[in-house]
Formats: sequence, structure tokens, C-alpha cells
Amino acid sequence: MGNRGFKDLRIWQISKDLTVEIYKITNCGQFQKDYGLRDQIRRAAVSIASNIAEGDERNTNKESIHFFHIAKGSLAELRTQLQIASEIGYLDDVSFAEMERRLVELGNMIGAIIKARRKER
Repeated sequence: MGNRGFKDLRIWQISKDLTVEIYKITNCGQFQKDYGLRDQIRRAAVSIASNIAEGDERNTNKESIHFFHIAKGSLAELRTQLQIASEIGYLDDVSFAEMERRLVELGNMIGAIIKARRKER
């Protein structure tokens, strides 16, 4: 199949899969009706995968790192929004804990790719 660019990145695949799950989660129960929070959560999730893709496609590591930082910021937004959703009862404790664990892991991966690209400069 050859080089598929950002689609070959494990970090992008994980963030894209998480985004698909976020869409499914926010399409159920009370989430469905809370358009404001639902849409904010979806935008933050989409932003993570999108900025990882954009960062990987940039010409310089400096540019790439900039977009990876934006992805990390969107991840922090998403974690905050999911915490709120959990506390108001839109997300059960088990689902929240699992999503939080996966998002922390993704955040660590984004941090690692930033560090790796800094060394390449």
C-alpha cells in the first residue's frame, strides 16, 4: 500500500478511534439533548486527530510541534468536558474512568512525539 502519511501514525489511529467512540457516546441518553456540551466535546475530539494529521504533514518539525501542541490543548479540553459530563450524570463512572485512562495515555503519546520531533530539529 505504500506510505499513507499521517494515517500510518499509531497516535493518529488512536485519536481517530477515540473520536469515533466520543461520537457514539454523545449520541445516547442525556448527551443527545445537550447540544452545547455534546458539540463542544465532539469538536475537541475531532481537533485532536485533525491537528495530529496536520502536524505530521507539515514541512518542518517546528511547524509539526506547533500542531501537536494544539492537539494536546484540545485533549485537555476534552478531558475537562468529559469530567463535567461525568459529574452531571451523562457518563457513568466506568465509562468515564476508561476514557480518562485512554486520554491520559494519548496525552503522553503526544508529549513523546513532541519530544522526538524537538530532537530531530
